[in-house]
Amino acid sequence: MSRNTETLTVEIVEPQATFTLREICERGECHAELVLKMVSYGIIEPVEAPERDEVHNWEFDLPALLRLQKAMRLQRDLKMNLPGLAMSLELLDEVETMRREIGRLRQQLGQFSHEEDHD
Repeated sequence: MSRNTETLTVEIVEPQATFTLREICERGECHAELVLKMVSYGIIEPVEAPERDEVHNWEFDLPALLRLQKAMRLQRDLKMNLPGLAMSLELLDEVETMRREIGRLRQQLGQFSHEEDHD
């Protein structure tokens, strides 16, 4: 009988944490050049509007790190180029926004139906 063992590594990060360009590259396991290209395509954004000359002073928040990791997975799994990746992530964001809105509306509809049952 063979047994697959897989190691799962979990890193706990404070939600308010910010990462330098070097740190986000280390955590995203990618080269700084790829991060710069993702910023230029609007895939991820530094915390504050960057000055062109101050690239090495950029800081990224946790959502940017998570988006970078998601982008890296999509790029690896689907072999997407950066413009396609940017568009796909934008569409996925819209789908997520619509799902939250549908959930909120269903919850309101459920409350409305529940109130009518009691009247």
